[in-house]
Amino acid sequence: MTTTVITNIGSLVTNDPALGDGSPLGLVEHAALVLDGDTVAWAGPAAAAPDADRRVDAGGRAVVPGFVDSHSHLVFAGDRTAEFHARMSGQAYKAGGIRTTVAATRAATDAELSANVARYLREALRQGTTTFETKSGYGLTVEDEARALRIAAEHTDEVTYLGAHIVSPDYADDPAAYVDLVTGEMLDACAPYARWVDVFCEKGAFDGDQARAILTAGQAKGLQARVHANQLSYGPGVRLAVELNAASADHCTHLTDADVDALASGNTVATLLPGAEFSTRAEWPDARRLLDAGVTVALSTDCNPGSSFTSSMPFCVALAVRDMRMTPDEALWSATAGGAAALRRTDVGRLSPGARADLALLDAPSHVHLAYRPGVPLVAEVWRRGVRVV
Repeated sequence: MTTTVITNIGSLVTNDPALGDGSPLGLVEHAALVLDGDTVAWAGPAAAAPDADRRVDAGGRAVVPGFVDSHSHLVFAGDRTAEFHARMSGQAYKAGGIRTTVAATRAATDAELSANVARYLREALRQGTTTFETKSGYGLTVEDEARALRIAAEHTDEVTYLGAHIVSPDYADDPAAYVDLVTGEMLDACAPYARWVDVFCEKGAFDGDQARAILTAGQAKGLQARVHANQLSYGPGVRLAVELNAASADHCTHLTDADVDALASGNTVATLLPGAEFSTRAEWPDARRLLDAGVTVALSTDCNPGSSFTSSMPFCVALAVRDMRMTPDEALWSATAGGAAALRRTDVGRLSPGARADLALLDAPSHVHLAYRPGVPLVAEVWRRGVRVV
């Protein structure tokens, strides 16, 4: 297997405190990285780097782990430009807008849906995202949810069953029957394609009892839980996520002290999605409150056509620093190692020996430029599984 040394790295973020400066970022200045095939073999000062078959000069650029986007909704058709325009003109965001995308997605062909997923993933890859999760949730019939997951599984291993995105318009007068469908026939059809089960626990979607039934049914089928929780209002979602040992509670905008305490005492990651607040003019999650309480925090794009139509993790890092009171170091860690924790992965989100060789070279000497120069295309190269792909 061919080995590669990437040397003359201005600063290397390893996310391994045992390396470099001992901080959570494991920052190594004037560094080198040795790749053995698709795996990191060595990381440290360039002067101490072992020999390799091939040498790549980073030109003083910063190197960071590939971003881990642990929350997206990419299997869809159409867009919601009109809704966005109306919202930016003064209308409030409501959960029901999802129905517009449901209609467009049901009408699309498999090829159209797959092409859309591929398009947005190429977009994300160019911006440094090397691991991503994506969900169903815009079909809301047995057939459409199953095909969404089948299509998603062609592009990623991190596939989430979200038949419980909203109550299907077909069951508007009988939500209980829709919950029965989501936990029965639809789950049976979808579970073979998915790793995760998710539910939108929110006013206008599913209440706590419904969410519990959906998540526990998924767990009984071998799926691990994650939860859309406390986005638009206070509610039971976060504490339910912790109780059921969900990998992540996502959004976490409206939190009580009991919610924060539950997250701090459990194994559930708080995944924050600043693109959603940016695109809906909603209240920002208080990342500082969570971090100071000892909660593990992830950042993700929530890329979807209704409330966060961005695939840019660097943009989300900049938003988190500017508007959610995170430091540049915390935001980068949350967008890499934090995302990996939200997917319960140890092979990505870091650049230390044994990790997957997923990395981004920045056209900047430091990762701080991701927040310092927002909107600038700083990702110069992307390597995935040891191969340069951008």
